[in-house]
Amino acid sequence: MLKPMEGVRVLEVAQFTFVPSAGAVLADWGADVIKIEHAEKGDAQRGLVKALGHDVTGKNSFAPIMDGPNRGKRSLGLSLEKPEARRVLEDLIKSSDVFLTNFLPEARRKLGIEVEDVRAINPKIIYAVGSAFGYAGPEAEKGGYDGTAFWSRAGGADTATPLDYEGLVQQPGGAYGDNIGGMTIAGGISAALFARERTGEAATVDISLLGVGAWAGQMNIGLALMAGGPLPKFDPKAGNITNPLTGTYKTKDGRYLSLVMLQPGRYWPDFVAKVGRPDLATDERFDSAEKLMQNSKVAAEIVAEIIAEKTKDEWLPAFTAMEGQWAVVQNTYEVGTDPQLVATGNIADVTDAEGNPRKLITNPVHFNREAPKLARGPLFAEHTDEILAELGLSDEEAIQLKIAGAVT
Repeated sequence: MLKPMEGVRVLEVAQFTFVPSAGAVLADWGADVIKIEHAEKGDAQRGLVKALGHDVTGKNSFAPIMDGPNRGKRSLGLSLEKPEARRVLEDLIKSSDVFLTNFLPEARRKLGIEVEDVRAINPKIIYAVGSAFGYAGPEAEKGGYDGTAFWSRAGGADTATPLDYEGLVQQPGGAYGDNIGGMTIAGGISAALFARERTGEAATVDISLLGVGAWAGQMNIGLALMAGGPLPKFDPKAGNITNPLTGTYKTKDGRYLSLVMLQPGRYWPDFVAKVGRPDLATDERFDSAEKLMQNSKVAAEIVAEIIAEKTKDEWLPAFTAMEGQWAVVQNTYEVGTDPQLVATGNIADVTDAEGNPRKLITNPVHFNREAPKLARGPLFAEHTDEILAELGLSDEEAIQLKIAGAVT
C-alpha cells in the first residue's frame, strides 16, 4: 500500500478536532504524527461526555470523538509551560518535518512556539496553523469553533435555513466544519512539503474555519456579490421551480428520495417510464424540455403523488434501473453501513485498546485505489516513554521529567 507521507514526522500541538483531524489524515497517509497533550489535562476534548445532545464516550477507551481525529498517532504528555519540557520540545522540533497547531497567538507566544521560535530551532520545518478567523485583521487573535466561524459566520447556517423556518438550521453533525477544514489543512501541508522538496523553501500554511466556510459556499457568495445583496430564499417544499426532477420527494413510509436530474428534458421520458407512468412522456404539457419547465409545478405535484404511492424499498428496483441521478436520503447509521462505502473501504475496521472490533470512516483520498488501513487513536500519553527513549533520554532523565511534572 502506498503511504506517501511515510518518513514524514508531524509534531502536533493541538486539541479538539479541526487541526487534529488534519494530523489524522496525514497519519492515514503514513506520517509519524506525535500528538503533544498537556501532561495533566490532556486534549480538552477527552473531557467531553456529550456533544449535540449525544453521549460521546463509551464504557471503555474507544470514542469516535477522539479516535476519529486522532487515529494512528502517538501521544506524548508534555507540559510546555514548564522549563524542564523545553529540551524535549526542541528535540522533537529538530526531528520533525511539520509543526501543526491550533493554539491561539497569545498562547503560542507565551509557550515559545510561534513560527519564529520554531524556525530558530529547525529552519526547514513546515509551520501550519489552523485558526478560526485567519492570521490578519481585527480578529486574528480570536478563537472560535466550526459552529461559529465555519457555519454561522461563513453563511452556511443562513443559506441552509429555509424560508419561514423558526430559528436556524444547525450543522449536520458534530465537527462537520472541523473535518472539512482538517482535510484542507492536510492538503495544504502536502503542497508545502512538495514545494520544499522542489525548492528547498519551507513555507508556512494557514487555514481558517472562516475561510473554509467561505470556500464551501463560494457559488452562493459569488452570486450575492454579483447581485449586490443577499440572495432571495425559496420555499424548499415547493421544490425546484423550473425542474420537477430536482428536489426531494416523500415515499409512502415517510422516507425521502432526492432527485438531482439537471437535464429534465433528457431524463423525463426514462423517469416516467420507470415509475410506471410512460403516458406522461407524451403528455402535451410535458412533451418537451421547454414545456416541462414551464409546467414544472404541475409536473412536480404529479411526481410527488407517484412517489407517495410506494415505500422507499419498493421504489429501489425502479430507481436503480433509472438513467438519471438520485439518492435515498440516508440516516447516519445507514451511511455507516452503506454497501458502496464498504466496497470502497471508506468504512474501516479498527481494534480498540481493549481488543474490541470497531469501525471508523477513512479520509476520502485513496491512493492506487486502496483504502488506508487505520489504527485506533492513542490513549492519553500512551507513548511518552517510547518517544523519550527515541530522543535519547535515559530512564533516569525521564523519571526526573516526570517528577518535575513536565511529562506524564
